[in-house]
Amino acid sequence: MLWWSVKRLCSRKSISLQLFRRMAESKTGGQGPKENVIEEVVCQSSDIRENEMKVFEFGKEGDQILLVKQEGRLYALGNKCTHYGAPLVNGALGKGRVRCPWHGACFSLETGDIEDFPGLDCLPKFGVEVVPGGGVKVTANKQLLKSNKRARTVCAARAPKGFTAESVFVIIGAGAAGNNCAETLRQLGFPGRVVMVSKENYYPYDRIKLSKAFNVDIKQIQLRPKEFYKEKDIEVLKDKYAVKVMSDDHVVILNDTSKLNYSKLFIATGARGRVIKMPGSNLNNIFTIRNIDDAKTIASILRSNLHIVVCGSSFIGMETAAFCVSKVKSVTVVGTSAVPFENILGRAVGERITALFKEKGVHFVMKTSVKAYNGDSDNNVASVTLANDQELKADLCVLGIGSEFNTEFLKGGEVLMNMDGSVPVDKFLETNVKGIFAGGDIAFAPVMVSNDKQMSIGHWQLAHYHGYIAAHNMLGTPMPLKSVPFFWTVLFGLSFRYAGVGGKFDDVVIVGDVANLKFVAYYCEGDNVNAVLTVGSDPVAAKFAERLTNGKKLKKSQVTGKKIEWVDERLY
Repeated sequence: MLWWSVKRLCSRKSISLQLFRRMAESKTGGQGPKENVIEEVVCQSSDIRENEMKVFEFGKEGDQILLVKQEGRLYALGNKCTHYGAPLVNGALGKGRVRCPWHGACFSLETGDIEDFPGLDCLPKFGVEVVPGGGVKVTANKQLLKSNKRARTVCAARAPKGFTAESVFVIIGAGAAGNNCAETLRQLGFPGRVVMVSKENYYPYDRIKLSKAFNVDIKQIQLRPKEFYKEKDIEVLKDKYAVKVMSDDHVVILNDTSKLNYSKLFIATGARGRVIKMPGSNLNNIFTIRNIDDAKTIASILRSNLHIVVCGSSFIGMETAAFCVSKVKSVTVVGTSAVPFENILGRAVGERITALFKEKGVHFVMKTSVKAYNGDSDNNVASVTLANDQELKADLCVLGIGSEFNTEFLKGGEVLMNMDGSVPVDKFLETNVKGIFAGGDIAFAPVMVSNDKQMSIGHWQLAHYHGYIAAHNMLGTPMPLKSVPFFWTVLFGLSFRYAGVGGKFDDVVIVGDVANLKFVAYYCEGDNVNAVLTVGSDPVAAKFAERLTNGKKLKKSQVTGKKIEWVDERLY
C-alpha cells in the first residue's frame, strides 16, 4: 500500500507540473514554448459564416486547420478525425461539436476532446482571435499541427473526490469498452489502481478488423502500445479471466484462483461466435472469428485450391466471404433468409449486395442451413450437408451465425442476467448491484433514441462509448447514455454506413441509385425514420446521428422526395 501511495503522490506532482507549464504557456495560447509555435492570419472574419466549417492552409509546409464559427465564436482545430483521418469539414456540425462523416466520432469545439467514438485520441485545439482589420489569427503548436491528434490529458480541475491511492477499480475484459474505461479513468484523474483483466495474451486491439483482413499483424491493430499502459499506470493482466464475482466481499476470483479486491467493478467481457452442436461440429477447420489467433489460423490455411463454406450471411460472414473469394477456389455463403441482411437492411438492399458478391465470384445457397459437417480420415471437415439435403464441398468452414455472451461466470451471483446472458443496466450502466457496472456487447442498456428501451447492441462504436460513460459514473460524476448507434462495414472496397436502431421498420424509402451503389435507405416505422444506411452518400449517416442526438426526429414525409434536402437543415 505504501508503494502505491508513493506512486500516486508522484502522479499528483506530475499533474501540478503540467498545470505550471500551462500557466507559463498562456501567452502563446497554451500551444507551448514560443519557438514551437506558429502564428498566422488565415482569413478574414467575413470569410466564414455562422454555423460554417472551413479548412484553411496554415504555415509554410501546407498544413491545414479546421475553422468553425458557431454562436458568433471562432474555433480552430485539427482538420482530420483521429480515428481514420476522415476530413471533418465534410462531417456534421452539432451544437458545440463536430461529428466524423465516416464512423461518427465526435469532438468538442471548446476543447477538442473526443466525446463519442470510435477512436481514442483528441483533436488539437489551437488559439484563435480576430485582430484589428478583421483578420483571423491562429496560433498553433507545430508538433500538434503535424500529428493532427492529441493524447487525452489529465484534468486536475475535475479530479474525483472520495477516492485515494488505495482505491481499486477492476475492469473485466480488454476490448473497446474495457480499454476506454481504463483510459477515461486516468483522464479524469482517478488516483487509485486500475486493473484490466484480459483473457487473451495481447494488449487491447481493434477486433473488428479481423474479419476484414485475416492476415493482419497484431502490432498494426493494437489500440495502444504496451508502453502506454505503463505510462498511464494501467495494469493489464493477460491470459486471465474471471470465474466468479463475490459482490458481498467486493472480490473477483480469476482462473488461476487468485483474487482481486475491488472498490468499483466494470464488466465488459463481450461475446463469442455461436457454435451450434450438430454431427461433425467438432471437426478441424471449422472456425468462428473472435480473436486474432482465429484470424491468423485461417489465414495460414488459405490456399488457391480450397473450397470455403461460410455459414451465415451476417456482417462477419459476408466480410469473410469478401476477403477470401480472391484467394481460394470457391466461397459459398449459406443463409437462412432470402438475401443477406434482409432483416436489418431490407430485401432491395440485400438483393443488390447479393448481386455485388456474385459479380465477384461468391456463391449463395439461401433459405437453408447446415445440418451436419462431414469429415475425412484426418478429422478435417470435407463437406457440409444442408437442411435441404444438398451437399457442399468444404475444406474450411467459417461460422457467422450469431454470438453468445461471455457472462457464465456471473451465474449464481448477485448480478442479474437475462436468459440470453446479457446484463441489464440502467442509463448510467450500473447493474442491480451498486458499484458494479457493465458495458459493451453484454450490456442490456437503455437506448436514448428508442425512448430508453433496453437493448443489447454489439457495435464497436457503442462499446467505446460505454467505457467512457462507465468511467464517469464509477467516479460519481453522473453521465447518462446519450449516443446514437453507428455501424459500418467495407465490402469489396465499398463503405456501408448505418446509424440508428436496426430491425425496426415497416417500410424502406430509398433515395438515390441502388444499382450504382450510391444511395440512402431510410428505415421507417410508421412516420418515424429509425435508421439510415448510406453508400457513397457521406455525410448523411453522420448528420442523421447528430440530428437524433439533439432530440430532433426525422419523419418519413421528409425523405420521400428525390433529393436529400433535410441534411442542409440545422442539426440542433
